[in-house]
Amino acid sequence: MALRQFTINFSAISKDEYLRNDEKYHYFLHNSGWNLFKHQTKNLVCLKDVLIDDYNRFDFQEGENYRGIPTGQIYLDKDGYITNFENITLDNHPNRLKYKVSNDNILISSLRLSKSPALYFNDIDLTNYVFSNGFYVFKVKPGWNIKFILYVLRTKRLKAILDNNLYRGIGISAYKDMDLKKIKIPLIPKDRQDLSVTKIKPIEKKIKELKKRIKPHQEVIDEVFIREFGFDINKFIELLKVRNYEAELSAFSNNVDLRFSVNFHNLAGFFVLEELKKRTLKKIKHFIAEPITLGASISPSDFDESGDFYYVSMATVKNYILELDESQLVSNNYSRENINKSIKKDDILMTRSGVAIGKFALIQEDVNGVFADFTMRIRLKNYNPLFAYYYFRSTYFQHLIHTNKKGLQNKNIFPNQIQEFPMIDITLERQARIVDEIKKILDEQKLIKQKIKTERNKIVNIIESAIA
Repeated sequence: MALRQFTINFSAISKDEYLRNDEKYHYFLHNSGWNLFKHQTKNLVCLKDVLIDDYNRFDFQEGENYRGIPTGQIYLDKDGYITNFENITLDNHPNRLKYKVSNDNILISSLRLSKSPALYFNDIDLTNYVFSNGFYVFKVKPGWNIKFILYVLRTKRLKAILDNNLYRGIGISAYKDMDLKKIKIPLIPKDRQDLSVTKIKPIEKKIKELKKRIKPHQEVIDEVFIREFGFDINKFIELLKVRNYEAELSAFSNNVDLRFSVNFHNLAGFFVLEELKKRTLKKIKHFIAEPITLGASISPSDFDESGDFYYVSMATVKNYILELDESQLVSNNYSRENINKSIKKDDILMTRSGVAIGKFALIQEDVNGVFADFTMRIRLKNYNPLFAYYYFRSTYFQHLIHTNKKGLQNKNIFPNQIQEFPMIDITLERQARIVDEIKKILDEQKLIKQKIKTERNKIVNIIESAIA
């Protein structure tokens, strides 16, 4: 990779209020001068002339329940629809939750690498919603269409500038709204903005209609498993709601660690285990080709862009598929020393630590890779690997992981626990039939998602054309 070089005077560094001297920040200023669209040189306006701060403090009422987001890091789809609003009370989030939001606000997360684009709630009653100080809250000045600005703030190029050039700090880093407001965009006539939004509205409607046909993978898998094996999912859901129950002291002695946690002894966990035991006498250890193995640790010096092997980390499998990146290549010496931690076709990798615990990826083709310390490798014999992958993603199996993970803050689970979990024992022919059924439904879902992607690209093109 070519070395980036440029010259800067100390006087340029002194212009920043915080005397920033990091390369990423000044490289952006040197090359773009705050201009979001480099090809535009005339009729530019800073976002500070478009956005108005609109922070309205929220006064909690004792005993009242609210909905909201306690941090700036939220998970949603690429259209900005939030699926994880949390139930919030004065007791469980006393400090961070601060702002009441109205339907004419735009929110944008202050956190680098946040999963959230700019947000705009035009169809939600926000009376009992509250948001954390992890968000910047704006109104749009007269002369600007709020939807048009929303999509400008969602452009990949603006997100890239925030994530790659303007953030401050190490670890959970963020950027200042004062930096966001310095970014320049073309001054677009209001009638041209309105025309663009008019074109976008039917596309948004079509995207919403397509998304109604999308089912989460786990739901698809569960529906087939419930029908095939007669799982009583309704009773399981009811048991999940039970918060108070009694346990005999003898129950704490039925495991090697003398565990006494609420999660481990919850009624839903016992129910799932008994449901599976009624349908199989086999455990995972009866189908493994070799012992389940933890991955290899690594040092920064072990990475090498000229290497032949990838380092398969938890991030690589976070979306339940293998997502390799050239930046994850390791030195040939490291890969040789860790060849026993390599992966091959039909291996199943599982994340085994932290908040991402219990995610699985099936290796569907041979690839040169060394899997990470915070993952484990499962190699099966006389078993359909895709059936196992679907089973591991089912609600029942995921709940077994939830009840068995250990630790106070950073939870972990280990091979000697996983190998003792029940493993459905049916013929390979029946496994293949179930796999074909699930795969057919998921393939249909892929086609719908591709249509959604096509519609999203239409919106991008409309915004780009308006700005060009």
